[in-house]
Amino acid sequence: MNVQSSVIRKGRKFDQVLQGAREVFLAEGFDAANMDHVAKVSGVSKATVYSYFPDKEHLFLVVMETECKSQADLAMQYIDESAPPMVVLTEAARHMLGFMTSEFGQRMLRMSILATERFPELGQAFYDSGPMMVRVKMTPYFEAAIERGELVVPDVTLAIDQFSELCKAEVFPKLLFQVQSKFTQAEIDRLIEGAVETFLARYGAKV
Repeated sequence: MNVQSSVIRKGRKFDQVLQGAREVFLAEGFDAANMDHVAKVSGVSKATVYSYFPDKEHLFLVVMETECKSQADLAMQYIDESAPPMVVLTEAARHMLGFMTSEFGQRMLRMSILATERFPELGQAFYDSGPMMVRVKMTPYFEAAIERGELVVPDVTLAIDQFSELCKAEVFPKLLFQVQSKFTQAEIDRLIEGAVETFLARYGAKV
């Protein structure tokens, strides 16, 4: 199964089905969700759901990819990429952690991990929609900042991955093992400040 190579036919009720599926997956999880319930919540027939998506796995993939792309687009839309690196990276980290710690982000992570054992393609899709999406969205900014002399980065891809990992310190393992699901603003601010300062100590241009 590869959603990228599959033909997902869109129609006038496509977004309606997608929103209904999002609600069902969040409420019931991947295993318990079924196409009948998606149809009911979406207010369409089951035939309409199947006319867009061949199975539940493809539907889940598209829900996940759509949400991750939407969040990434929204983040970059509100970030002034001409601002100093401290400002840009702080805002990027805030959006990244905001999505990761959101109810939707946490549930999608857990559902993807559980479902990947039976459907490895889901794991690849989650990776493509998460870490790879960060790379895609952040690369133009990094290249521009390097051109302006604000960052000194010999390997842009590695640096973006390192920044992402710095932002996830403490949070990701706690979410993964369900040790903690709620984080205070002070906790988030501490992580962001540490991530940005550590990153700039390595890659920030020395004045």
